[in-house]
Amino acid sequence: MIKKYLPPDPSNKVNNFLSELAKTPLPTSSSNRGRLVFAMDATASREPTWERTCQLQAEMFNVTDGLGSLSIQLCYYRGLAEFNTFNWSDDGTELSKMMSGVRCLGGHTQIYKVLKNALAQADIKAVIFIGDAIEENPDILCQLAGELALLNTPLFIFHEGINPYVKKIFKQMAKLSKGAYAPFDLNSATELKQLLSAVAVFAAGGQRALEKFSKDAGETVGRLTRQLRQ
Repeated sequence: MIKKYLPPDPSNKVNNFLSELAKTPLPTSSSNRGRLVFAMDATASREPTWERTCQLQAEMFNVTDGLGSLSIQLCYYRGLAEFNTFNWSDDGTELSKMMSGVRCLGGHTQIYKVLKNALAQADIKAVIFIGDAIEENPDILCQLAGELALLNTPLFIFHEGINPYVKKIFKQMAKLSKGAYAPFDLNSATELKQLLSAVAVFAAGGQRALEKFSKDAGETVGRLTRQLRQ
């Protein structure tokens, strides 16, 4: 159910770690369940890579499905001021089906709504945002990113593309939220999947779980983990 909001495979080490983490799940009460907002830019500029991106995200949901203590809210923007959120779910198959129904549509960025939606959620552990452009006031976006930090909710930004202005602002937003920035490159599908899974591990198990995950997942995830320490 959608609600309107208005104004190649991972390594064996990754699978092994997630399997071990699943053996010692966090408490399953609503107050302790890890909650992760997963937000996407679904404007026309992302259409060429959208299907592959959705596939990677679906694989991340499947990899982390065994954690049992992670609930995800998908949201996206596109078109003329269209911003949609899905119900919270901890079912990887259900999340993949949600994603498969989304199609890109031309329009301006609405990162402001992504951040406002995240700030309105209760007890979320992290926010993932995947996008390639900024067409909004960067000062407002950075202010909202800072507000996420006050709630101990880091923002993990995955930047598709090489625009230096967008990269600069995305990195500032991630730093202000006490989160992390990483490039989103479909040519490095395995590494990208590890990064997405690492954020899910962080949301489910916290800093210690991410530290352990990064030891097995390699340097790419290690760089993301070090940003969180700064």
